[in-house]
Amino acid sequence: MSHWFLDQGQTTNDEGRKAKMIMKTADWLVKEDGVCLLCKSVREWDLLAEEYRLYRFLTEVEDIMRLTATEQRDEESALSALRMLVRKLILNCYTVKTRLPEPNHKTGVSVVTLYDELGFPMTIQTEMNLPGTTLPIHNHGTYGIVMVLQGKQKNTFWKRNPTDEFPDRIERVGERIIEPGDIISFTSEAIHSIESVGDEPTITFNFYGETYGSKRFRFDFNKQTAKHF
Repeated sequence: MSHWFLDQGQTTNDEGRKAKMIMKTADWLVKEDGVCLLCKSVREWDLLAEEYRLYRFLTEVEDIMRLTATEQRDEESALSALRMLVRKLILNCYTVKTRLPEPNHKTGVSVVTLYDELGFPMTIQTEMNLPGTTLPIHNHGTYGIVMVLQGKQKNTFWKRNPTDEFPDRIERVGERIIEPGDIISFTSEAIHSIESVGDEPTITFNFYGETYGSKRFRFDFNKQTAKHF
């Protein structure tokens, strides 16, 4: 059964035909222009592996990022390879899928850190958002990959459109609902906001590169301002 979403006024006929062929799980990429692009996804049966654990994932991520730096590749190229590794990890590593946060009814958001090592410039975690929980408009100041494990997450995408009066002005581009098995990836300048939709908590696997505080912002659409996270 196909599962797809279209943003009115943003999808060409060719993109529409492509979208109708998407299987339930899909890979997406969002860049600074706020457009959510469908990416080629690796077949899951090609990712099956014995004893593929978190430490192998970390090593392979390091290899990709070293190669990216050596060959001066852009984030988009690196994200293509990293999305595949995230899907491979979730498919094969049962431990990751069972290390889930406890619900936090006060804030609506709870997080479990899966790996934390001094000098390892990456964030790897699972996150739970209770139904109706929203996160403000923000970028990450680094590349990021999110895979939905449970529930539904609505992403709204934005882009900068500065003016002399409002140098931090942003405008809405579109939105997409991400469901279990879907992966969405972001370049450093991509801007989005999040809402957990549906009747059950949204649980995600989150993977981010090294965050640079000077590049990470929270945006206020009503005031058309931005401030550091």
